[in-house]
Amino acid sequence: MGQNRETFEAVREADLTLATIGWRLAVSNAPLCDRLEPGIGLQLHTPDQFDSASRTAAQAHFGFATPVAVEGVIAGSPAERAGLRRDDSLVRVGSVDIAALPGKPATTQRLVATQLAIAALAPDAPVEVEAIRAGVPVKVTIQPVPACRTRFELLLGSSYNASADGTMVQISSQFLEEYTPDQVAAAVAHEFSHNILHHRDRLEARGVDFGMLSGFGANVKYFRQTELQADLLSVYLLANAGYSPHASIDFWKRFGPSKAGGIFRSRSHPHWRDRVATLEAEIAKLETISARPMIPSLIAERSQPLSGDWQSLLIRKK
Repeated sequence: MGQNRETFEAVREADLTLATIGWRLAVSNAPLCDRLEPGIGLQLHTPDQFDSASRTAAQAHFGFATPVAVEGVIAGSPAERAGLRRDDSLVRVGSVDIAALPGKPATTQRLVATQLAIAALAPDAPVEVEAIRAGVPVKVTIQPVPACRTRFELLLGSSYNASADGTMVQISSQFLEEYTPDQVAAAVAHEFSHNILHHRDRLEARGVDFGMLSGFGANVKYFRQTELQADLLSVYLLANAGYSPHASIDFWKRFGPSKAGGIFRSRSHPHWRDRVATLEAEIAKLETISARPMIPSLIAERSQPLSGDWQSLLIRKK
């Protein structure tokens, strides 16, 4: 049991670390986003996300009284100010009745349905929350703040994967173990930029092939364009959220040589050294801007079809 407790708490800590990074980026950059959600500051989980061997122990450890509970509360968030605590089991969030949401047992479907339903609430209207805390009903009212609409999900494992699908950013736990918090924030900001710029929708509108075929034919120019646009926007997201934009350069200088070079390099992604040179030039521009939040011209272009012009964005390493 002791080993289970230690593992559960380690997962909780990692989930909350990513959630906090996502929170900072999503709230600070709300003026850049055209898809908003109520920023509440809760990290949620469900007993169904645990495998059958550990589910009973997880239910006992976290005290699940409903299908979805509070795994963690982000420091300084509206949820913390309202008095919600970790291990509170949710009954209702605004108009969202947790038990009424669909989801197959032993899947995260109900958790995702909960997250999406909460995200669909008004971004700045008070939210009444009913929960159960150690068997006792609790009711609080949260005053959310507008936040960019994206879910942030930690993928447990030893691989280095990071992706965005338009509604979610997913990043491997290995990044949290091997990189500094600011470097992790840089990786998250890059993926988050894809969502803010609606890259998935715009790539699909171009009829590109995803996966292994992304590095061939006409696909290449569109993927390279979106990768470079995400790089450029990421430094503004970092700066607006109070991170150093140079964290993006630190990340690529560490990640690039071993993970994005040689046989690991994809033809759909520019060379990491050129990406560093491009980021350095953009940060130099950024540092001359005094307005906050900074809103780059890329934001105004997100409703336009992708042109495939990636060459004009790239600065090659000399």
